[in-house]
Amino acid sequence: MDAATLCALAPVIPVLTVERVEHAVPLARALVKGGLPALEITLRTAVALEALRVIAKDVPDAVVGAGTVLDAHQLAEARQAGARFIVSPGCTPVLATAIRQSRLACLPGVQTVSEAMAAREQGFSLLKFFPAGAAGGLNWLKSVGAPLAGIRFCPTGGIGADTAADYLALPNVACVGGSWVAPAKAVASGDWEAIEALAAAAARLKRG
Repeated sequence: MDAATLCALAPVIPVLTVERVEHAVPLARALVKGGLPALEITLRTAVALEALRVIAKDVPDAVVGAGTVLDAHQLAEARQAGARFIVSPGCTPVLATAIRQSRLACLPGVQTVSEAMAAREQGFSLLKFFPAGAAGGLNWLKSVGAPLAGIRFCPTGGIGADTAADYLALPNVACVGGSWVAPAKAVASGDWEAIEALAAAAARLKRG
């Protein structure tokens, strides 16, 4: 699976920070049932890799990946845990090499035109735009559409249910990433029905 195939699975990739392993499987099942199969588990908690591992094992319909991957070591750990894709907030030359060697689908992160050009030189044409809201958001993406023709983006950071449709309407946006489909309070209380409903609404969003 390549990045284009990953982004085609659904208009939204949930960005998930899992605090308790026991939440991982029911959370993943609710999101997948709602229509969002690609799940990014951020490597920001002590249980993140174990959460990724149990989802990969117990939720076969999920396409689970690792986010906030900063280096080749984390990439290797994520791959060993069962990640099928990785997402990074940036892209160093060392990480780019490790990504290519891993053959995993990847969304390397960029924030500027120069970074996007550098990622393109490394062979990546589908990039994470992060943090989207703080880095220019819709205006940035509209402005770079012509000069960065051939590059598409998955904007993440500061995107919610109220703005996702506007991003998805842009021709250079393949999908968006966001955490609004799994609110912390709903996860903590085990309100999987509410999360499934949020996922279903997100899955119905139209792309441009």
